[in-house]
Amino acid sequence: MNKTVFITGTSTGFGKLTAITLANAGLTVIAGMRNTADKNRAVAEELGAIPNIEVVEIDLTDDASVNKAFEQVLARHGKIDVLVNNAAVSGFGVFESYTVDRIREMFEINFYGVVRTYQAVLPAMRAAKSGLIINITSGASGHTLPFMVPYLASKFGVESITEGLQDELKQFGIDNVSIQPGVYPTEMNTGAKAGIHGNKPEIAQQYDPLATEQFNALGQGLFGKMAAFDMNPQTIADGVLKLIQMPAGQRPLRFPLDAIAQGTDVEFIEARANIKAKWVAAYMA
Repeated sequence: MNKTVFITGTSTGFGKLTAITLANAGLTVIAGMRNTADKNRAVAEELGAIPNIEVVEIDLTDDASVNKAFEQVLARHGKIDVLVNNAAVSGFGVFESYTVDRIREMFEINFYGVVRTYQAVLPAMRAAKSGLIINITSGASGHTLPFMVPYLASKFGVESITEGLQDELKQFGIDNVSIQPGVYPTEMNTGAKAGIHGNKPEIAQQYDPLATEQFNALGQGLFGKMAAFDMNPQTIADGVLKLIQMPAGQRPLRFPLDAIAQGTDVEFIEARANIKAKWVAAYMA
């Protein structure tokens, strides 16, 4: 399977695991990350030493950096068969406790970063009349939760991009799929990776004590079951490989991988698809 795969956010978590998994499967992996010369130098060297992996500097918040990275890869390899939009940051806090700039900072990575990679890769994929774009969203990307509103709003946006472009890009043979991973013990969820949290504590305090009680209960529900359900991040990497191996045009729009949801995610996705079909029929009839 001679495919070139560009993955964003490969310094930690799902991205790093996916890069290694795909490389071991024989694919050519472009491992995108920022700060390859300093903060992420060690992991860049680690991944770069693995056969089939090429590390590329990319800052998803910067137009020029994104364009340069994709131009370099296309010049070197002549194609990008698969794009995996994995890079993201999480964040928690009362919505009112976020400044607009703080929310914008999150969207620059989680939402606009995805927009930038699409803009950079689509001309080549359209010319090739082939391609697959996989977007890692969230297990709660079909609904929202308190204390995670900006984060989930950014993931809602990516879901919208995926769903709308699945129809727009069909004529070019380009598949779009979102993976909804649920809660896994990656650096994003263990606290090892810094998040973008509410930054107006004086506002947050006005929601207490109830808000703290609710947040703690939510945290126990989201994170307390990771061990019980053996939420292994390798599941996501294997899921990406499975999607790549599926025949073009037969991939699902949404690919939930969340054991904790116990099937409710699949039920929600199917119900939403059925309702949308009825809505489209009502408007197009």
